[in-house]
Amino acid sequence: MIFTDLHTHTCFCDGKNTPEEMILSAIEKGLTTIGLVVHAYIPDATYCVSLSGAEEFKKQVNQLKEKYKDKITVLCGVETDYFSDMSLSGFDYIIGSVHYFSVDGVLFDVDHSKDMFVKVVNEVFGGDYYAAAENYYSSVGKVIEKTKADIIGHFDLITKFNQDDCLFSTSHPRYIAAVNGALDKLVKENKPFEINTGAMARGLRKEPYPSMDIIENIKNRGGKFVLSSDSHSAQNIAYQYDIWQKLL
Repeated sequence: MIFTDLHTHTCFCDGKNTPEEMILSAIEKGLTTIGLVVHAYIPDATYCVSLSGAEEFKKQVNQLKEKYKDKITVLCGVETDYFSDMSLSGFDYIIGSVHYFSVDGVLFDVDHSKDMFVKVVNEVFGGDYYAAAENYYSSVGKVIEKTKADIIGHFDLITKFNQDDCLFSTSHPRYIAAVNGALDKLVKENKPFEINTGAMARGLRKEPYPSMDIIENIKNRGGKFVLSSDSHSAQNIAYQYDIWQKLL
């Protein structure tokens, strides 16, 4: 049985609940370790923590560590994007993720909404979803090198709105080549890939990040995994752990 969830978000960024509410839910669910995480600051990104908020977050979580030390281990984490430059000092661990396409120094959201995703692919990549995938995975492949993260976050986030391959084929040779190019670099870093059930909790996917095909690919390469919920609410902590822990 897995009793750790290291990817949960609070009201300090785009989560719904306070850090203490998240801790109490984790205790109720029987977890022995809960990792509270903020999205590292990026200018103009409304879902990220502010610079002052990051300091208050660390202060509050450290106080809660002491308050609940006899009931649960509380860790203070940060999910930093490849394109974030916020100082990461004072956090217990780092999740490295990519939430953007980058074209000529301009960032475009990967996961804001399906409509925006389609619009960006049409306007920035001329409707070529595989060019978009190549752009995305080129950053993903370098996320550990750039962020020095301890965990690789939601590897194939670009498929968030692509359930049943409704927008592009994940078996297309160009898509597979982009995935493999990133895995060639990341598996060598010897950092775990998270099996992330967050989009499932939101009703957007039927399987976790990464997809089952990519999980098998990583496993065959000797890669490591950690299960996480990417929960943005107390009720979704350890979401479907009873099912997906079997993958580990």
